[in-house]
Amino acid sequence: MSNPEQGQPNPSPSPSSRPPLPPGGTPPRRNRRRLYAGLLVLLLAGGGWYWYAHRGDATKGTAGGPGGASRPGAGGPSGGAGMPRSPVVVATVAQRDMDVVLNGLGNVTPVSNVTVRAQVSGPLLKVLFKEGQMVKSGDVLAEIDPRPFQAALDQAVGQLARDQALLQNAKLDQQRYRTLLGQDSIAKQQVDTQDALVRQYEGVVKTDQGNVANARLQLGYTRIVAPVSGRIGLRQVDPGNIVNTSDTNGIALITQIQPIAVMYTIPEDNLPSVLKKLNAGEKLPVQAWDRQVRNQLGEGELLTTDNQIDTTTGTVKLKAVFPNADGMLFPNQFVNVRTRVDTLRDATVIPVAAIQRGQQGTFVYTVDDASKVKVQVITLGPGDGSRNAVLKGLEPGQRVVVDGADRLKEGMTVEAVDPAARAAATVPASQPRGRGRRNRDGAGWGGASAPRGDASGAAASGASGVAGEQRRHREGDASAPVAEGQRRQPPQQ
Repeated sequence: MSNPEQGQPNPSPSPSSRPPLPPGGTPPRRNRRRLYAGLLVLLLAGGGWYWYAHRGDATKGTAGGPGGASRPGAGGPSGGAGMPRSPVVVATVAQRDMDVVLNGLGNVTPVSNVTVRAQVSGPLLKVLFKEGQMVKSGDVLAEIDPRPFQAALDQAVGQLARDQALLQNAKLDQQRYRTLLGQDSIAKQQVDTQDALVRQYEGVVKTDQGNVANARLQLGYTRIVAPVSGRIGLRQVDPGNIVNTSDTNGIALITQIQPIAVMYTIPEDNLPSVLKKLNAGEKLPVQAWDRQVRNQLGEGELLTTDNQIDTTTGTVKLKAVFPNADGMLFPNQFVNVRTRVDTLRDATVIPVAAIQRGQQGTFVYTVDDASKVKVQVITLGPGDGSRNAVLKGLEPGQRVVVDGADRLKEGMTVEAVDPAARAAATVPASQPRGRGRRNRDGAGWGGASAPRGDASGAAASGASGVAGEQRRHREGDASAPVAEGQRRQPPQQ
């Protein structure tokens, strides 16, 4: 065993021979951990300070100066100081004549719908119409081979001529026999027999005349004519085919479209007002609109109502007739029908977009001269789809909100904007909101800058850039460069 006194190293020194600890009594590894934790805290504190300084600059730009004074004209949640006004579109309550209109859904129905069929059987020689053309009653549409029917007519005419000759000879013999009977040269029985023969030939001649007329009629059926005026559809059979009277599809379909009818329904509760006008002999005007209720297709008048109410739907069918001179109404077309049953004189009228519904019933938001919002409960009258009459609650000349009412509350201060400018300034949903991004003048995308925590200001600025532009002009352009300069300054340590 080695001796330490001879200068050899000791592989297992005693605890008393280890180097002493630092003055703090903590190992170096723990000191490094504490150093890293302290650096992390400093980084987080610096980031928070930078964000707060950046947020403070935006707040100063909004307030109008470094001192953070409140900007005049701003409103809080109810229009107080420190918040922008909410942009809205307003309309003036009007006084005008209001039409009482009943809306219904219907289908266009032709007055006449005729299937052109062959009335005699035979080969189809010619088709004389073009598909889709307008035809008049009596126009020749097609021709069937007439030769068999012409031969039958000739045969009937010949038989008639033969029987007429026999009748003529019998009448001459009748006259001779009567002369001889007057001279007492023949028996009376022979004269009576001749009289019966004459009557027999007269019956045969009448039968032959009927056969001739029938053969001439069958020959006329070989020329197929239009039974009514209207628009002819697609051809169902081509020339060269054998057509029969039992064919299901016929040759073509003719639809009368001038005039044309519309069948539609209305609720049974509205039937008394319609019957009152019809029984008085008044003509109720009717309008037909397309599926989206954008284009008017025609104007007509109500013809009649059905004789019973449909108990399954609670509606009644009505029929209106339209001249349809331009052909805009097409058979089996779906249309929206408006029937004017009455007119209110000097009624108080508002747009339908201004009407709101809630727990208190039907109401509107009115705007006074001080741009303050007030909830006004109203009683509605009849409407025409775009406007509605108000029976109680409003007076002509008042202003009501028609757009932007979803953010309003009682007593808020609003700012009326132009509808076209509001639509153009609305941020599309596909564009990013720009969280924290600002324009060069210190304002956000919606207008004047506001702290991110200010929900009312952010909603107002995001709704319309026009209102923000107006507010910046009122504040003056001096505040924007100051705020910009403050943001560009490096942070002071």
